[in-house]
Amino acid sequence: MTAATVTATGSARQLGWGLAALVVAGNMIGSGLYLLPATLAPTGSSSVIGWIAAGAGAVTLAMVFAALGRLQPGADGLSGFAERGLGRFFGFQTALAFWTACLVGNVAIAVAATGYLGYFFPVLKTPVGGVFCNLALIWLTTGAYIIGARTAARFAALALAVGLAPIVVAVAAGAIAFDPATFVDSWSPSGAPLIQSVPASLAIIFWAFIGVESAAALSARVKDPARDVGRASIAGVLLATVVYILATVAVFGVIPAGILAQSSSPYADLIARVFGASIGGVAAACAVVKATGTLSGWVMLGGETARAAARQGYLAAGFGHGETTPIANPLLGGAIMSVVAVISNQATLGEQFGHLVALTSVLSLVIYGLCAVALFRLAGRPRDRVVAILGLLFSVASVAAAAPGYILPTAIFFTVTSLAWLRVRRNRRPADPDGDGTRPA
Repeated sequence: MTAATVTATGSARQLGWGLAALVVAGNMIGSGLYLLPATLAPTGSSSVIGWIAAGAGAVTLAMVFAALGRLQPGADGLSGFAERGLGRFFGFQTALAFWTACLVGNVAIAVAATGYLGYFFPVLKTPVGGVFCNLALIWLTTGAYIIGARTAARFAALALAVGLAPIVVAVAAGAIAFDPATFVDSWSPSGAPLIQSVPASLAIIFWAFIGVESAAALSARVKDPARDVGRASIAGVLLATVVYILATVAVFGVIPAGILAQSSSPYADLIARVFGASIGGVAAACAVVKATGTLSGWVMLGGETARAAARQGYLAAGFGHGETTPIANPLLGGAIMSVVAVISNQATLGEQFGHLVALTSVLSLVIYGLCAVALFRLAGRPRDRVVAILGLLFSVASVAAAAPGYILPTAIFFTVTSLAWLRVRRNRRPADPDGDGTRPA
């Protein structure tokens, strides 16, 4: 392997279900955990209800991807599932939507890492300092993917172990200093009834579960997709859900919602309150490592999605040949992420993060809904059809609960990609079903 290519053959392909599960959990337990308490401060401690609901929905979606992995082990990522179940039009839509979600979401992850770096370097909390730090993180992790997909996966798994350490400490700090009055007072800071505030927060909360599809998206890299995609998906989601609920209770039981809203490093602030500023600094450093590892995993997913789309004839051949990813693929992805980082820059990191994660969540939930419909079409067992219906209902309900400002850009995106499909059909290259870099005549 050279620095100019990433291959899925030989040892680079060998991702067992355990490592894949850590990639799933690692892709979720990152910016979603480290910065969301500040974003969810207006919802308050009642957001724990949203975490439980989102966790249940994520487990259902994990079962959707487990069934798809079992039924279609040869499918190359989410677009492969959609194409086999719904046809090439929806395969094209899914490929472009998931690639876009990866690129936009990656910027949000970089913003979260920058927020914790701001614990040490306050200048990074400014718009100019923040955008330069975001760009540096994007290109650091793009470089890891260029070196090799397995390198990126190992980095993400190692970062998960490092990143969980401060969360364990934060949960312990919350148990020591937990104040029921603080938790109750922060239940609904806006005063809105829960039937309004909790559903409206689901699109933001579900950002923390974006990654449930990671094992399925990497199905071409997994040893035994028919078995291991399901195992990895469900195990990763369950691990993440437990961590999210414990951490949310801890932070809202110690820090009032009004103060959380102004924080760029909520868990470091929690630990500093209980154990001192020096320990809080260690937690912030671990959070930076974890968020960077999460970014590394998602950069890999974005590149693999573009490679699969090129193999299927949805993107230009320069994005991939069979199971080989040319260097142009990650370089172009890094360039697009850089543009998004600049144009999405806001006065505060929290504001920028909130906009990016909500847009990514709504776009991803639409993709999950399409995959659920694909499963319904492909399923031969009644149990799989029930799972498909539940996954679709959760996806539709979550999108419907999102703010209209996030639904409209998603609708525009799919309108544009539908028009682009007309051009793709006219200039369509045959697909590469064998994955050998050649296409039938």
